[in-house]
Amino acid sequence: QVQLVESGGGLVQAGGSLRLSCAASGRSFSAYAMGWFRQAPGKERDFVAAVSWGGGNTLYADSVKGRFTISRDNAKNTVYLQMNSLKPEDTAVYYCAAARVRIATMSPGQYGYWGQGTQVTVSS
Repeated sequence: QVQLVESGGGLVQAGGSLRLSCAASGRSFSAYAMGWFRQAPGKERDFVAAVSWGGGNTLYADSVKGRFTISRDNAKNTVYLQMNSLKPEDTAVYYCAAARVRIATMSPGQYGYWGQGTQVTVSS
């Protein structure tokens, strides 16, 4: 069982930066690949980024490549999403998720645990 709590969302102007954090409780955090997804109003939940259990492998959606960076600190049971050069279209609720696999994966069906989400709003 893994519980996930996101933090770090907020309101930022276009071009600005935010860092999201996801704190995990429970056992064996390092046994899980971790991912970030987002859902804008009226849209489906989309993959954003994922990191493997050891942190050495990452995946990104094309829309965020070069702007977002996912990382993890297994000693702190925390995964991060550094978001730079933010655009209004990045506005969404961002969700952290854990998958009981070692490799980074973009498939939402592989994620068995989800946080409650944190709102990110980018103004133009």
